[in-house]
Amino acid sequence: MTVGPAALAQRLTDAGHLPRAWHDAFIRVDRAAFLPDRIWVRVADGYEPVDRTAEPGRWRELAYRDEALVTQVDASGRVPSSSASMPSVVGTMLDALDIRQGQRVLEIGAGTGYNAALLSARLGDEHVTTVEVDPVLADGARAALKAIGHRPAVITGDGAGGWPGGAPYDRIIATCAVHDILRAWVEQTAPGGLIVLPWGTALRNGVLLRLMVEHAPDGPVASGPVIGDSAFMWMRAQAPARDVMAVVRGEGDRGRTRLDPSVLGDDDAWFAAGILVPGCRSAVGQGPDGEWTLWLADSATGSWASVDYEPDATEYEVRQHGPRLLWSEVEAAHAWWVRAGWPVRTRFGLTVASAGQWAWLDRPDNVLPADLREQ
Repeated sequence: MTVGPAALAQRLTDAGHLPRAWHDAFIRVDRAAFLPDRIWVRVADGYEPVDRTAEPGRWRELAYRDEALVTQVDASGRVPSSSASMPSVVGTMLDALDIRQGQRVLEIGAGTGYNAALLSARLGDEHVTTVEVDPVLADGARAALKAIGHRPAVITGDGAGGWPGGAPYDRIIATCAVHDILRAWVEQTAPGGLIVLPWGTALRNGVLLRLMVEHAPDGPVASGPVIGDSAFMWMRAQAPARDVMAVVRGEGDRGRTRLDPSVLGDDDAWFAAGILVPGCRSAVGQGPDGEWTLWLADSATGSWASVDYEPDATEYEVRQHGPRLLWSEVEAAHAWWVRAGWPVRTRFGLTVASAGQWAWLDRPDNVLPADLREQ
């Protein structure tokens, strides 16, 4: 494989992932210049490190591959805490910004600094501000940007508050997934401006939203559709708890269901369930001979449910415990999704206003039900 920024840009263009307007920026900004000497790649049982000094050829090939690369892990050495996104995803998100010359952009989550460098190459340093909560990452991004001749504003701080010092912005882009859209982002966006961000639920992370901001008597409102898939690491303050099984206590009430739990392997069905059954997380436990168990949990209420799958069965054993009957809620969500015509993810959208945020189907006034028990 030919390596280098020009070859990467050409491969992305040929694959339809890089619009012509961003082609020159991808050539001028070398992705390898923003990667640490040690990166991690996914393998069957987790992640393995690749060091530039020990494996220079492999490291360089990975730098120009259309692949997400872990650039930081937590203290355990096993859980990623920051990454360099797939270049095709970077191109897709930058294209969704619909940038015009002279516009001001705020990036939430500087990470390696690569995104900020691409924005600076296109707009000029003075039009780009990026905020990074991790001081180590912020320092690294600032140094990498300076090394290639760019000096956008790199702020060490919590991106949940945006950066009011540079507001208003014509565009805001987030490189971390959130569920609750931060009010500060909406308020710091100019009328007619766009916010592009990964969005997810406790069940499914995630999709890419493009929200347009309009000012209203009660404050600015952001609304827009799902435009594709984009799974990112969660903003640290909004990351769902990882351990579903920690919620499981007691035996639970037993029952039966005719809804095959594997139906929810359909991404569109699972996405709808994530919206309609808020706060619900899932895990799968494997058993012998193709058997497995779907576990659901809501740590806020201590509720949990399990569904035991058996091949060729037409009914499945269910256990539910706590004030929320989570599997019953999932059944109701799936029934709603079927009645709605099995809508794909890109038919959904989100509105964020001073009163809160709500999801809709096809158009902003077709709001999803807040309580399926009323349906």
